[in-house]
Amino acid sequence: MDENLWPVRNIAEYAYCPRLFYLMQVEGIFLPSSDTELGVAVHGRADRPSAVTETSKTGAEDPDRPVTLRSLTLSSESLGLIGKLDLTECCGNRAVPVEYRKGHPRRIVPNCSEDSSEQHDASRPIDAWPTDRVQVALQAMLLEEAGYTVDEAVIYYAEEKRRLHLPVDSALKAEALQVLENAKKCAQGARPLPLVNDPRCPRCSLMPVCLPDEVNAQRHADGEAHASPRKIWPPRDDGIHLVAQQEGVKIGVRGSELQVSDKNGTVIKTIPLIHLESLSVLGSVQVSTQTVHALAERNIPIAFLSPAGRLVAVIDPMDSVSAQVRQAQVRKFDRNDVRLEWAQALVAAKILNQRTLLLRNHPALPASVVNDMADLAKNAARADSVESVRGLEGQAAALYFQYFPGMIKGPLSSEFDAHGRVRRPPPDPVNAFLSFAYSMLAHECVAALRVASLEPAVGGFHVSRPGRPALALDLMEPFRPLIADSLAITCFNRGEITEGHFMRTVSGCIFTEHGRRAFFNALSRRMNTEITHPVFKYRLSYRRMIILHARMLAAWLLGEIPTLSFLTTR
Repeated sequence: MDENLWPVRNIAEYAYCPRLFYLMQVEGIFLPSSDTELGVAVHGRADRPSAVTETSKTGAEDPDRPVTLRSLTLSSESLGLIGKLDLTECCGNRAVPVEYRKGHPRRIVPNCSEDSSEQHDASRPIDAWPTDRVQVALQAMLLEEAGYTVDEAVIYYAEEKRRLHLPVDSALKAEALQVLENAKKCAQGARPLPLVNDPRCPRCSLMPVCLPDEVNAQRHADGEAHASPRKIWPPRDDGIHLVAQQEGVKIGVRGSELQVSDKNGTVIKTIPLIHLESLSVLGSVQVSTQTVHALAERNIPIAFLSPAGRLVAVIDPMDSVSAQVRQAQVRKFDRNDVRLEWAQALVAAKILNQRTLLLRNHPALPASVVNDMADLAKNAARADSVESVRGLEGQAAALYFQYFPGMIKGPLSSEFDAHGRVRRPPPDPVNAFLSFAYSMLAHECVAALRVASLEPAVGGFHVSRPGRPALALDLMEPFRPLIADSLAITCFNRGEITEGHFMRTVSGCIFTEHGRRAFFNALSRRMNTEITHPVFKYRLSYRRMIILHARMLAAWLLGEIPTLSFLTTR
């Protein structure tokens, strides 16, 4: 598609919501929903391109019979538009565009919202929704530029099986041209702010990206009633996050299913592609080219990790890239004041979460440690430089890991106490568990940043280096105690992970294959655990919570919200 031509459908979305138009047209973001899937089903027949001409049953062309064209694509350089018309009924040089919509027409009721029960009152007079009016008007103008005369347009509402006829007059064209002009101006500026407490938001497929209530709640810190977040984001996703780590496994695709085969070629698992959210590959696992293409078409990332869990590469579909968000990220993190505010929020939340974990799990924690951790968090929140924040974070980490062994039962705690926190190579099972958990948490943060259209390599607290996901390491800081450290304490204390799940080598202590399987089972449960957000007061899974924080970071970098708030628990 010519980059200078604007899709008619996206222009029409401007009449529905300018922010939705911007996300779709400028940032290239689209998410399916039950409504969009129903729309695809309604368009099933109309989307099959037809021949240029049709003949009568006798096989001869009938000049008096209207010619029906499906999926007719037209463009206009003067209007700067391109559009695919669902159905076009042509008779000579006269044409009628027919647009298929899955829903119902608008009932003319004063002060009535789209979701009102009165919208289904068949006794009310009907009209087209503004988005539909604009869409068929632009289609009519494309047909006129192609040499046809267009007197009317038709909108077919599948829910009621009703054809609504609209006269294509100067007023309708003027309305559409004004929307076109406003949409083009909108696309040249910053991302528009979200609607406030609008009843259409819960049905919008891009609501988890737009986050209207969350952004407005942050913008209106005085707690106005209209800015209170509604619980309209599902608390967790039910998609499958597949981790393949057994040596010799091969991953392929057949039809609409992902197939996992063992080294002998026997299929051991099949997963519908529609249910898959992500694929992580550890070590010597083969992924076919067809699988890469199939997942990329569905915007599903593939992460390649070392057997120790270190992220090596990510196949990232281009649909996740937003130039506007990444430009804002680079420009903002180039400023010292922005990096400092980012570092203060991150580290203060991390230290508070470390303090909470000690209070919950250490049986004999000195009161002085509790007070010292609280003071370090306060000092980090008001430090005057990023270097000072790093120093305070280091002090808190040293104090935290000094008392970390007291939260683990059994002989492994004394071995960790003797070594302390050692990353490379990990000398004991507890260190090995923590290192592996931190690696997988970093991978989760990379995936969340990708969903938010942010660049993982450009951070504000950790130094950016080649091959280092600095922003992912930033984002994971408040979640280290809540996910990785808490998971280690739970697994060791419950006996879910034991000495037998590790093997000691000259390169350090590492998980066995059986141990990695037990680890991933525990991690999956942890990522699906729901927790209450301290500001928005609704519950989300940890995986969704990380994604929410990534998207709120993008909103902060774009200037949509004034401050950042990170997850802390009590």
